[in-house]
Amino acid sequence: MNNSAANTGRVLWAGLRALLVLTVITGVLYPLAVTGIAQLVFPGKANGSEIKSEGKVVGSELIGQTYNLPLKDGEETASPDLKWFQPRPSNGLGSNSVNTQYSIILSGATNRSGDNEDLIQWVKDAKAAVVKDNSVSGYTVKPSDVPADAVTSSGSGLDPHISPEYAKLQVHRVAEKNHLTVAQVDELVAAHTDGRILGFIGEPRVNVLQLNIALKELTKG
Repeated sequence: MNNSAANTGRVLWAGLRALLVLTVITGVLYPLAVTGIAQLVFPGKANGSEIKSEGKVVGSELIGQTYNLPLKDGEETASPDLKWFQPRPSNGLGSNSVNTQYSIILSGATNRSGDNEDLIQWVKDAKAAVVKDNSVSGYTVKPSDVPADAVTSSGSGLDPHISPEYAKLQVHRVAEKNHLTVAQVDELVAAHTDGRILGFIGEPRVNVLQLNIALKELTKG
């Protein structure tokens, strides 16, 4: 009995030592090493790909955000501030949408099929709003001009990018609201359009936050 108890004690002590050693290695040393390497090699990405404006962090290049007017009394959904470039919808539209404010905790798709009546109506309403908001004096948007990303959300609902086509569709409205020329805003969009990764992966895209920061700097000038 004494030998059995001693053997059991040795096994338990060996298991405890292994647990402690592995906890230190995998729970302390490894995370510290990975964090240190990340901070040395690509600190920007390691810290969340932060974007700064006037010395302050205003967002991440990985997560979209809204550019709305303050809510008025009785309003459930804020209206877009049309002096800024607008992002794509975030998981549906209207008061029944999943996520209208780019809330990270609600990341995900609408999970509605292409023939879902609510989704079809949201897209129709979104297209009408895009046409109305972006039609200004001397420039009328046609429904056929509205790209898909202007009226549908991404799979995550948090996409920070829009297509160059959607950015260009907004140029006349942004120019008018900010008292700039169309050529000035066109140049801004072109300068902030990223091409395909390695020349063939993905699609050309425009980061809305970075574009709006550049727009803010341009209006100051």
